Amino acid sequence: MSATRMGRINEEIQRAMAELIRSVKDPRVRGLISVTAVETTPDLKYAKIYISALDQSDVDQVIKGLKSASGYLRRELGHTLSLRYTPELTFLRDDSMAKGAHILELIEGLDK
Repeated sequence: MSATRMGRINEEIQRAMAELIRSVKDPRVRGLISVTAVETTPDLKYAKIYISALDQSDVDQVIKGLKSASGYLRRELGHTLSLRYTPELTFLRDDSMAKGAHILELIEGLDK
């Protein structure tokens, strides 16, 4: 499968998941949640979805809530996208924002 097609599929899954997460009724899935990246396998059987939340202390609970709602999210994703297979969803914590802030602090510390 070409890299451009995989990129487009990943972007479509990311866009659709950002919309679908709002409809999850699990009380653990609350606050400002963003889907930062999606990586699918070349056979489109599995997808890793990277999640970031504004409140970093709640990210683990949000991930647990999304894992419990993964069947619902997969079904709705299948209705939204027209793919041969709807990938099995795996939710992972994305700490890139925290790492970026830490690096920024280190750089600012060097200036002083």
